[in-house]
Amino acid sequence: MANFQCIAATGRSIERLLNASFEELDPIPDASTRPRAVLIRTEDFEGVGTNTSVIQPPALSIYLYRVDFNKAMRAGWSAVGSVTGRSHLPLDLHFLLTAWAQNAEHELRILGRAMQSLEEHPSLTGPLLVEAAEWATGDSVQLVMEEITTEAVMRTYDSLPHDYKLSIPYVARVVRLDGVPTIAQEVTTRILGLRGPTG
Repeated sequence: MANFQCIAATGRSIERLLNASFEELDPIPDASTRPRAVLIRTEDFEGVGTNTSVIQPPALSIYLYRVDFNKAMRAGWSAVGSVTGRSHLPLDLHFLLTAWAQNAEHELRILGRAMQSLEEHPSLTGPLLVEAAEWATGDSVQLVMEEITTEAVMRTYDSLPHDYKLSIPYVARVVRLDGVPTIAQEVTTRILGLRGPTG
């Protein structure tokens, strides 16, 4: 059962996994610096490569562009919550992975290594999950390529402060955000009109 930090922890877990894979096998070993995977927000698309930018090429940005409830699991977990008194919201987190480098070949090598790594580790569980979210034993987040059209990705870029760039869509599912358990209060029943035995 994960707490409210599960969304951020999932992003950090993907970031950590990809950085470990770049350290294990550098996709562009002839470059002066190793690529770094970095979790970003919308504003970070501005000024890529400048001194103040979060994205410093060579890099792979991990951008969460949509959060949705998992339609297959929603009803089942709502039913569990009605019994346990604790809410359970199953989420799908939609990410775009984008490579940034000095040339097209290096960008494609970064993307290729990232996709290879995610295919080798399609499930984040145990030590692969950043601990901040208080994951339960057995919690697992599945990482799969998302089947969306190029047009949909391009529409996403229409709302970003950067021109379209080749990006690979991934979905992390099912991330279960659990509510705070409610503490049952003792109930006192008071019966009016009854008297104890009189002597």
